[in-house]
Amino acid sequence: MDVLAQLYVHLDRWIIAPVSGQFIGLFDLNGRLGVAFIVASYSVAYVLFRYRKSRQLTASSSFWHFIGGSRVFGHRSAWLDYRYFFIKAILKVVWVLPIVALIDPWILRSGDYQQFFTQLWGAREQVPNHPMTALFYGSGVFLLRDFLHYWIHRAFHSRYLWDFHKVHHSAPVLVPATASRIHIVETLVERLVMTVGLGAFAGVVWYACGGAISRYTLFGVTWLVLIVNSLAANLRHSHVWLSFGPTIEHVLNSPAQHQIHHSDAPRHHNKNFATNLSIWDWMFGTLYLTTSTPEPLRFGTGEADRGRYLTLYDLIVTPFVDSARRFLSALRPRAIDMR
Repeated sequence: MDVLAQLYVHLDRWIIAPVSGQFIGLFDLNGRLGVAFIVASYSVAYVLFRYRKSRQLTASSSFWHFIGGSRVFGHRSAWLDYRYFFIKAILKVVWVLPIVALIDPWILRSGDYQQFFTQLWGAREQVPNHPMTALFYGSGVFLLRDFLHYWIHRAFHSRYLWDFHKVHHSAPVLVPATASRIHIVETLVERLVMTVGLGAFAGVVWYACGGAISRYTLFGVTWLVLIVNSLAANLRHSHVWLSFGPTIEHVLNSPAQHQIHHSDAPRHHNKNFATNLSIWDWMFGTLYLTTSTPEPLRFGTGEADRGRYLTLYDLIVTPFVDSARRFLSALRPRAIDMR
């Protein structure tokens, strides 16, 4: 019985708890892929469907067909995304958390920055708790997180990191769960960069305010995150074309813009890296604007990869193999033409 008890403890720690936690997370407002936000997104899609139907702008006979139907939600790739969503929870516990714990002692936190500035310039008087201070801090965290995510995303489109990000782009159909089709290496890098960047920002702001301040939240969620996730965020990974129009899309990233990012058409390559604010794409020359007229799109990474990302093994292991091959190929000395 002791052996069985120990086995259960290990199963609970490494499999049962992570998977059940991932399921429970679907009902948490702190994540984009939550039931409440999915319902909100497809409610927007339904209003869009009724509008287009009334003006004969869609050939879809039903709302189910309009959002993709069984050809999308029952696609092999979609089912792979559903499974990977839960498997990734196990990968985080087995792989990401131990590495983060190993590196953690070397990462500067907000308290480290506060202590450094206090020793350098002395302690500051605590700023009175005020809603505007919380709004300023929360807005700053949102902007910095979005800015950092833009550059992380753009970096993973580079030559030596593309093999890992390719996992996300390999999906030939888009469903909300595709948002979690992120390789564990990318998840690890993003977590470390965010920890370092946001820690520095918090440390500077907290020192300036004379102590820790909290972000302004609604229902326990930062207000900007709640608003953005409620505005059809889950339609970014869908087949529902929703454009905000050229003017708004200079600032806010629309679902149509992210679908352009997933397109395998050469004219769409390396466009629209932003998550929430497309102002970063506008500033750094990667903006692609859309209109209310849907563009014909094919998702994925081209015909050569159609049969390469069909299993969990492919999503997890193939990037390591491809990356190793690319690295070894770069190390080989090039043949010198003596002619």
